[in-house]
Amino acid sequence: MNTATWLTADIPGIGGRIKERPEDFLVDEAPLYQPSGKGEHIYMLIEKRGLSTLHVAGLLSRHFGVRPFDVGYAGLKDKRAITRQVFSVHTPGKHPEDFPAISHDRIGVLWTDLHGNKLRRGHLIGNRFSIKVRGVPPTAAITALRTFRQLAESGVPNRIGPQRFGYLGRNHLIGRALLLGDEPGVLDALLAPAPAGVPDNQSPARGLYASGDFAAARDAFHRDARAERRVLSVLARGRSPSQAVRAIDPQERNFFLSAFQSAVFNFMLDGRLHEGRLAHLGTGDVAFKHDNRALFAVTDETLTDPALAGRLERFEISPSGPMWGPAMLRAGGEIDRREVAALEAAGLTPELLAAFESRYRGSMEGARRPYRVPVTDVDVEGGVDEFGGYVRCTFDLPRGAFATTVMAEIMKSGPDEPEIEDED
Repeated sequence: MNTATWLTADIPGIGGRIKERPEDFLVDEAPLYQPSGKGEHIYMLIEKRGLSTLHVAGLLSRHFGVRPFDVGYAGLKDKRAITRQVFSVHTPGKHPEDFPAISHDRIGVLWTDLHGNKLRRGHLIGNRFSIKVRGVPPTAAITALRTFRQLAESGVPNRIGPQRFGYLGRNHLIGRALLLGDEPGVLDALLAPAPAGVPDNQSPARGLYASGDFAAARDAFHRDARAERRVLSVLARGRSPSQAVRAIDPQERNFFLSAFQSAVFNFMLDGRLHEGRLAHLGTGDVAFKHDNRALFAVTDETLTDPALAGRLERFEISPSGPMWGPAMLRAGGEIDRREVAALEAAGLTPELLAAFESRYRGSMEGARRPYRVPVTDVDVEGGVDEFGGYVRCTFDLPRGAFATTVMAEIMKSGPDEPEIEDED
């Protein structure tokens, strides 16, 4: 990440490393509501260790004998972490005691209950994080606290973290190829070898794909590489690239599409940072209301409201950027032209996105995302344990925000994220 993109560039980074072990990255989900005690959905608060949310959802699907669609969760959580989040499982006419206990060395069920609806993405208030930065002296906590204080005043740039783009940084390219109907491009972005010098723990499997030995490549990929193995199984049977791409699970397909949306949003956010307009509204902007996530168009008349500056300062509202899709509220004037230009630079248009959404309904409807979010309830401490010195950073973020983005500002480095999980 270019240092010009740091909002707190005037404060030095503390450096260091995060996620050296799961205990160094703790996440607690703040639910939007509590289960009612009755209904067709079993709710469970699960503590997972070193597992992705999608992995746990698959385990629950098999354990309860239901379709993957019948398992719900409010957001994806980091894999290299200890996280606590709620899952729901649709089991009409049954109760938790009708099923055997879940036995897994990296999963603990903290409570179970019943509720009337499936838990869906976004059904949470936010997350609380407790993150240890390793390889730094405990006194670095003083510098970290300075950065947090500045972020508390200005807000955190709501950048979508590198987890969304995969450990090779190509998930958005898979999404772009899907949108363009470029099946060979999808396969290469998903399976081709990494460029020279890029670490890749799946390089033997990717080399086999490049050589055309699809069956051997499938067997060489780790069993958690679900999309890769599924696509290669189809290719190994002599089927076409189009048939192989159709084998990608809809959840995984939507994740790749989200990565494309995220890449465009991050591009627009970085431009906003360079212009010093992270917390400023202008004609044509779409303002985001933090209390209820409502949106409103900013006009010349809006800008004459004397209360506007106070609302921005109190984090009641913020400017928003595009998560492109046909249902997204478009900006106006020059702001809209810039957002369309960013989309067209990737070879796509609003019309192409609308056509794709009409074929795969619900895959990328589109939304607005605030360019900044508040960071609250901050606590920073330095210490030493059996693994050496550390700085622990504890803070709350609203749903959809990435803790790794906050830590990048603290450390002034881009933490490595070799899995496709996020705190969204």
